[in-house]
Amino acid sequence: MSQTGEILSNVNLKGDYYSIEFYAPETAASAQPGQFVHVKIGDDRGDWILRRPFSICNTDPEKGIVNVVYKVVGKGTAALAKTAPGVCCDVMGPLGNGFVPVPGTIPVAVCGGYGAAATFMLTRQKEKGVLLLGARSTADIILTERYEAAGFDVRLATNDGSAGTKGFVTDLIPQLLAENPGKKYCFYACGPHPMLMALARQLRSLGEMGQLSIDHRMCCGVGSCFACVVKVNAPGTADGWRYARSCSEGPVFNLEDVYVEE
Repeated sequence: MSQTGEILSNVNLKGDYYSIEFYAPETAASAQPGQFVHVKIGDDRGDWILRRPFSICNTDPEKGIVNVVYKVVGKGTAALAKTAPGVCCDVMGPLGNGFVPVPGTIPVAVCGGYGAAATFMLTRQKEKGVLLLGARSTADIILTERYEAAGFDVRLATNDGSAGTKGFVTDLIPQLLAENPGKKYCFYACGPHPMLMALARQLRSLGEMGQLSIDHRMCCGVGSCFACVVKVNAPGTADGWRYARSCSEGPVFNLEDVYVEE
């Protein structure tokens, strides 16, 4: 679904991180946690010709608003950061398969940096949960106030020890489980690929359930070009894995389907 999305606001959160709101009522009405929008930025020239995929952070269906949190990492996002309210972008979405809340479990979002944007809509569940957020330093910690306002317990880990536990976000999981023996959790994750692979190994060793958002650089965003493939488990095949399109078969995959190279 493609529509014209007027920019209602585009504000700097901190550093290179921004929060933008589009008026895109069709997307706002149907978006689910973990889905994304494919946004056309500026004119069709140079390396701007391709759309940029952004996880949907939040929506307001009544007002038709779609909120995206993004980081300036290249020419496209740098141009988006300079785009003023009132300008219209072509917004395609919601796209992909998102997170599916598991009834009777406590939701735990395990995120790296602005991966926390992809899991935020999980806070709409009746059962409030936990955000485990990892980052290089305090400069990369965002959205914690939103999670806390939604009733989530926020716990931090930073590589340099400038906030929370010094180490990796995966270091926070054993303590969480030890505090609440017998409770049933479901872990929902989004972040850098190495983090997700380490998390997949950890959750399997602990016997926990999970869903991981594993994406790749995208071109079409709708499963036509096969540019964003990732490996997933495929029992019974010669190699035990196959390629899956992260834009259409993902970006969210169940833990048991995630292929981890040993």
